[in-house]
Amino acid sequence: MDFDNTSRTELSELGEFGLIKHLTQYIELTNESTVKGVGDDAAVIDNKDLQTVVSTDMLVEGVHFDLTYVPLKHLGYKSVVVNLSDIYAMNAVPRQIVVSLALSSRFSLEAMEEFYAGMLHACKKYNVDLIGGDTTTSTSGLVISITAIGAAKKEDLVYRDGAKESNLLCVSGDLGGAYMGLQILEREKAVYKENPKLQPDLEGKDYILERQLKPEARKDIIELLKSLNIKPTSMIDVSDGLSSEILHLCSQSKVGVELYEEKIPIDPLTFETAREFNLDPTVCVLSGGEDYELLFTVDIADYDKIKNSMDITIIGHMTNESKGQLMVAKAGTVHELKAQGWNALLK
Repeated sequence: MDFDNTSRTELSELGEFGLIKHLTQYIELTNESTVKGVGDDAAVIDNKDLQTVVSTDMLVEGVHFDLTYVPLKHLGYKSVVVNLSDIYAMNAVPRQIVVSLALSSRFSLEAMEEFYAGMLHACKKYNVDLIGGDTTTSTSGLVISITAIGAAKKEDLVYRDGAKESNLLCVSGDLGGAYMGLQILEREKAVYKENPKLQPDLEGKDYILERQLKPEARKDIIELLKSLNIKPTSMIDVSDGLSSEILHLCSQSKVGVELYEEKIPIDPLTFETAREFNLDPTVCVLSGGEDYELLFTVDIADYDKIKNSMDITIIGHMTNESKGQLMVAKAGTVHELKAQGWNALLK
């Protein structure tokens, strides 16, 4: 898409329908299941003999993001990705999204073009169609609501309640980077407020900043598991911190867990940055959130298939529910696993 962002155009000059027409002019539909997209009273999807999977996330300015340091293009991209992650966590394939926005008068047309450019970039990367939505006025900042729609064969779907005793607990990628990226951004915001003339000190922090500002959904892990002929017994994406997500699986599946601290994958930059902030890297992983990695359980018979994967780590195993939810620390001591992750309702 190619918007001209060299000037400022007030949204009031276009009106709601003019804005929608302008921002959606570059949408290209690529999925066969998309019968009708933007432009009618409702979109039409034909999934034939597949199960439809739907997930919705709402992002609110001042609660989920801060435009002081979040570029609108990155925000558009992330807004899509966090929704697609939920679809992948069901072992399904996302195909469409609908987008609703509440906008205040401080946003220009050019600003919203940046936001849409980010969204459409994510749609193109993940082969997802933007098929509709709504816009309205906001008196308290930007509100983003995205619904992702996917599909899967009934026998391929994976829920949170399928973990069994002796299953292996696995996670993709590495954890804690997004939280530490947020700490860097918040620190530099505080410095800027004290002295606007100082340039932000972000050197060498690219990886964790990208983990926060421009995360990716783990489509590749779903494809890898299928290529290995592995169907997880349960799965969830890591959006609210590792401990919260593990406890969700345990609660839904009625099992216990032994998590091994030494097995938790933490990138060296995440570890070093946590130490710079006098934080415990493990606590950052357990409570930080926004990594959007996939946490899942597999049958122990799949161990040989998964043990040599470069991007999947076995971090524990499921136990009888009576044994509780435990973490074995590096020192060998055992601690009860507690949920201390993100809770938007308390912010």
